[in-house]
Amino acid sequence: MKEVQNLLKAFNNKFVAHPWHGVSIGEKTPDIVNAFIEIVPSDAIKYEVDKDSGFIMIDRPQKFSNHMPCMYGFVPQTYCDTRIAEFCTEKTGKTGIVGDQDPLDICVLTERQVNRGNILMEAIPVGGFRMIDGGEADDKIIAVLKGDQAYGDIKDISDMPKMVIDRVKHFFLTYKDLEGNSKNVEITHVYGADEAKEVIKRSFDDYTAKFGNADQALAEALMQALGVKA
Repeated sequence: MKEVQNLLKAFNNKFVAHPWHGVSIGEKTPDIVNAFIEIVPSDAIKYEVDKDSGFIMIDRPQKFSNHMPCMYGFVPQTYCDTRIAEFCTEKTGKTGIVGDQDPLDICVLTERQVNRGNILMEAIPVGGFRMIDGGEADDKIIAVLKGDQAYGDIKDISDMPKMVIDRVKHFFLTYKDLEGNSKNVEITHVYGADEAKEVIKRSFDDYTAKFGNADQALAEALMQALGVKA
């Protein structure tokens, strides 16, 4: 077992972790989660992580002058599948809802200007948008940057300035206008911190059901290669 632990440590020291699978959701989840940021407000390009390699790739140029109004990315080791779809159905009464089979999206609010993506940060969930895009549950968690001087003490979305939340909401309701798909996008609810934490828990359960535990899988593969019994 010591040999396996040494190999795991060597792997962690040698290679950069995959931002979706190799980074922890956070030790204090769901109260504080890790957020991997793909896009910041100054970006004129929509970036997203390549699921296979973990590299940031260009999805498309932003097609409007209104850019992402906050830092945007996803919560590592989350996945929106059956449990997220069931929760959306339960809360909305709509049928035929499925998960979008992507990591859980997160918007992080801060009074500081962050000028680059491809970064990790700790974020405090304060609420979220129950968004449905073409029949797919596509929740957007709203969070504040841990330690932020303006927003860091906010615990629930109801305590956020209304205009700040409205700006983020407006972006998601209009960013697909040019493709003619805006009619397929709706935000049925703006929910608070407790519900956001439930969404995070369910997306983590969806991830575990789909992918298992990445560290455990690597350890088992190494043990098998070394002929070590558990």
